[in-house]
Amino acid sequence: MINPDLKLAANIFDNPAMAPTRDGFGKGSVEAGTSDSRVVVLTADLAESTRADSFQKQFPERFIQVGVAEQNLATVAAGMANYGKIPFITSYATFSPGRNWEQIRTTIGINNVPVKVCGMHAGLLTGPDGATHQALEDLALMRVLPHFIVLSPCDAEEGRKATIAAAKTGTPVYLRFAREKTPVMTTAETPFTIGKANVMWKAEKPQVAVFATGPMVYNALLAVRELEGAGIAATLVSVHTLKPLDEETIVKTAREAGAVVSVEEHQIIGGLGGAVAESLARECPTPMEFVGMQDQFGQSGEPKELLEHYGLGVSHIIEAIKKAIARKH
Repeated sequence: MINPDLKLAANIFDNPAMAPTRDGFGKGSVEAGTSDSRVVVLTADLAESTRADSFQKQFPERFIQVGVAEQNLATVAAGMANYGKIPFITSYATFSPGRNWEQIRTTIGINNVPVKVCGMHAGLLTGPDGATHQALEDLALMRVLPHFIVLSPCDAEEGRKATIAAAKTGTPVYLRFAREKTPVMTTAETPFTIGKANVMWKAEKPQVAVFATGPMVYNALLAVRELEGAGIAATLVSVHTLKPLDEETIVKTAREAGAVVSVEEHQIIGGLGGAVAESLARECPTPMEFVGMQDQFGQSGEPKELLEHYGLGVSHIIEAIKKAIARKH
């Protein structure tokens, strides 16, 4: 059953509101900027696509357009952060952190300054733009960097909260956002705390624990709901923070279920699945299946078609769940 403590959207299954998670950044950055005059936003010629234009319209004097120069985007922001600002930098995730990862590592990470790197148009949901623009490695790139918090909101509302929370951390943060409209599952009342996963679907006696991140949480939710009707009990945990990982919730849920499935719109190497597996290997070795990109690049296509083609659809999650349960026996 849906976890009532989370106060999710009432129409989550019947007619959910639709919005891209990047819209959450647009709204959240304005709220963060209203609360703290140190917040600034920089972009690399992509103000509208990344929703940085929302901040630009509200605070033009605190908005910087660096042009098509992602390395400069990172280093200018690092300098501003070193002098007391709280910069958010926006570009497509294939360019930032993809193109400027060394500058992010050296000027932001090593110096431990509070720049917030916003990777937009991440994952297969970028659709027709194809493999060059479908960032499927960004979580792995940013998880490995010391000092960075890594956030992957499940919907636009959570994206808004993640942006506001990121402005307050005093540390470097990576935030992952998608281009395509996806269901809005959470509400303003749904809890959001960095480092604390949300149990979306609770089973009294779970046979499997499903850990999902980003917009893929919705497909996972549809899968566990369908399985409940077939007599298979699953607990679904939405992991919006990949670093620091909520190991307490992950280990507890995995131990109760005895089998685990990870679901992400990212390479299974180095992403959510890798993070969960690392945690369970230390604390609670558990049979596990991975739903995500299986060491492949994407291609051009409609987002829903691509999710099905690469095995990220609801039916594929159900198949992985059944496989994980079978393995524990």
